[in-house]
Amino acid sequence: MAAEDIVVVGAGIVGVACALTLARRGLRVVVVDRQEPGLGASYGNAGHLATEQVFPIADLSIIKRLPAMLMDPMGPLRLDWKYLPRALPWFTRLLLNLRPAPYRRSVAGLRALNECSLAAWQRLLRSIDRPDLLKEEGSLLVYERQDSRPAVEGLLARMRDQGVPADHWNAAAVGEAAPLLSRHLLGGLFFPATGHFIDPYQVVRDLVAAARASGVRFLKQDIGDGRLSDDGVVLHGSDGGLSARRVLIACGAHSASLTARLTGQRVPLDTERGYHLMLPHEHDRLPFAVTSFERRFIMTPLSGGLRLAGTVEFAGLARPPAMARAWQLHRLSKGLFEQDLDARDATPWMGFRPSLPDSLPVIDVACAGRVLLAFGHQHLGLTQAAITAELIAGLAMPAGESARLPALPELSCYRLDRFA
Repeated sequence: MAAEDIVVVGAGIVGVACALTLARRGLRVVVVDRQEPGLGASYGNAGHLATEQVFPIADLSIIKRLPAMLMDPMGPLRLDWKYLPRALPWFTRLLLNLRPAPYRRSVAGLRALNECSLAAWQRLLRSIDRPDLLKEEGSLLVYERQDSRPAVEGLLARMRDQGVPADHWNAAAVGEAAPLLSRHLLGGLFFPATGHFIDPYQVVRDLVAAARASGVRFLKQDIGDGRLSDDGVVLHGSDGGLSARRVLIACGAHSASLTARLTGQRVPLDTERGYHLMLPHEHDRLPFAVTSFERRFIMTPLSGGLRLAGTVEFAGLARPPAMARAWQLHRLSKGLFEQDLDARDATPWMGFRPSLPDSLPVIDVACAGRVLLAFGHQHLGLTQAAITAELIAGLAMPAGESARLPALPELSCYRLDRFA
């Protein structure tokens, strides 16, 4: 007989949010991870609630940028040439998904999740008495070159076409809202329906505390294999086996092998290696997250200082981090403020963002209900974690009980079998 109702594999923001939501539906839940909760990509993300980002991670211009991606180790989008043979099938799928019909599906899928994400986070944070962790003060995309203006205006038009709230700000409006930014900035796009978390890691820790109070157990071990059983799932870990009626695979960039083992479906999952640089002596520089259009990175004010984040590197899970890319973020910030940022005691970081070639996550149920899936959120894992938890709860609940849930997106474009 299965010992648990559900084992959640993965203790990042998605897995923990799902575990808490499932436990509150009356299920016995165990969460397992190779490290402590929240210490993967959830620890070092930019902290931006990026509901405005409804477009896939790449467009057709990636073809023109490919030589630079291979040659420039400090570029905002980097492909390690040694990893190219392994990455080529993934990039081929990405290019195929840039055709008009699949591209529209990706945009619709991202928009559907993001439109629900802010309200889902409000519900989740209120339920743990921590609404203060989220600052709903919008975010800003700034530009500094006159020749960038047509592209920024084109982006604004595309955003509005998708129903994304956005306003064009001139230089005076930017200076009034964020007076410590450079006076040489020409303007920007302000997104009022976004926000930022003051401490992404603290969000995970508070969700873990709430989950434990709801009966969720957390185990530290590496799940390397698993199989379906007559009454559920058996998982093989570094400290023995676990059995449950169901499993939720939510281990981010490490989800592909267990998914294939249990469902028989291979998933084209790769990783965007993201970097950040944390500046602990920088407080009160910005009122909200600010992204540079030309320099392609984001700066988010957190309780522990200012976090500079961004750059995408495709180099797989095994290669060591290139921390020079993190330090490059400080160099990129020069000229964006009237006075350069203070990098004393700065700390670099790198994490793995799980990415699928159509930029959509897998949110699904398989194997007659025994396997639930929630991974592949690319750089939107934090943004989409709360709504993903509500969707997974809906999939896990008996038929007829979903009426108790808020209105949720339709799930067909997030299905596992789209890769069959």
